[in-house]
Amino acid sequence: MADLKAHLGARIAAQGPITLSDYMSECLLHPQFGYYATRDPFGAAGDFTTAPEISQMFGEMVGLSLAQAWHDQGAPGHFVLAEAGPGRGTLMADILRVGRAVPGFVEAAELHLVEASATLRARQRALLGDAVRWHDDIDGLPEGAPLFLVANEFFDALPIRQFQRDGAGWRERLVRFEDGQLGFGLGAEIAPDMLAHRLEDTAEGQVVEVCPAAAPIAEAIGQRIAADGGAALIIDYGDWRSLGDTLQALAAHRFVDPFDDPGNADLTAHVDFEALAGATPSAHSKLTPQGIFLERLGITARAQALAARLDGAALEAHVAAHRRLTHPGEMGNLFKVLALFPHGATPPPGCET
Repeated sequence: MADLKAHLGARIAAQGPITLSDYMSECLLHPQFGYYATRDPFGAAGDFTTAPEISQMFGEMVGLSLAQAWHDQGAPGHFVLAEAGPGRGTLMADILRVGRAVPGFVEAAELHLVEASATLRARQRALLGDAVRWHDDIDGLPEGAPLFLVANEFFDALPIRQFQRDGAGWRERLVRFEDGQLGFGLGAEIAPDMLAHRLEDTAEGQVVEVCPAAAPIAEAIGQRIAADGGAALIIDYGDWRSLGDTLQALAAHRFVDPFDDPGNADLTAHVDFEALAGATPSAHSKLTPQGIFLERLGITARAQALAARLDGAALEAHVAAHRRLTHPGEMGNLFKVLALFPHGATPPPGCET
């Protein structure tokens, strides 16, 4: 098979239209042509830049929040420090660096990364060393010890399904292949139980997105935290409840058609935080805009301290990075933070109940 488009065309010709979830899975994870299987997508030379790559301040604030949560829960002498979707390892490196200022934190940590890409595992190993233990999925994380976890831009890459309101029912948006082109079509009218409550807040023709993998992952993380202690910071773009078509494709730092060049663009969708909060058996915080979360943790004071050592272009870039992370018109309001923590415990700093 020459490329992923040809592979998908042959699959659809044999089986009929496929779900958007299946399409995203093929585009992102196909072992030969999948986006994450074939490249390092991060940074200026890649297709997108995440918050940890924008400034060290982001990882420092996240690290301080997790370290204080660890301290608030009695500073356990052994715990699992984990990241889901760790990219190049930049965020974890910043967490470990700031964590060394908290006596006992790094020494008690057992480092685990949830990463399926061999390419990215190699980048993580080069930065973080061989003490890391890698897992293909959340279920691989060890049980029996407190879990302190961060998931930054992890849930947005999980494949979604889309349903379009049609009267008192729904029609699923499916991916078809016609005249050599991939695109959307509509399935038969259905009435799935999982969307029954969405008839109350949607109108004819509106689209609702469902992420089949998200709730089970949130449940698995929450089960560990409820049973063993710890905390999780889930940071992503999205809102409390899904509404509308939020599928997007990004290549070379610009938006492209999700169907133009499958396997060569990153595909993401907004996170439905209501589904995550509803799935976890642990306690959870209110949904907090990223800018507010970072400001509560002192990012402006940290930015001022770092700025004192800079001038010229470096200072301008630093100021721009602070604005990009915190300003409501940039990442500050688009990205949100949801914390998971044990019942009866206080939420990690930066979040509130």
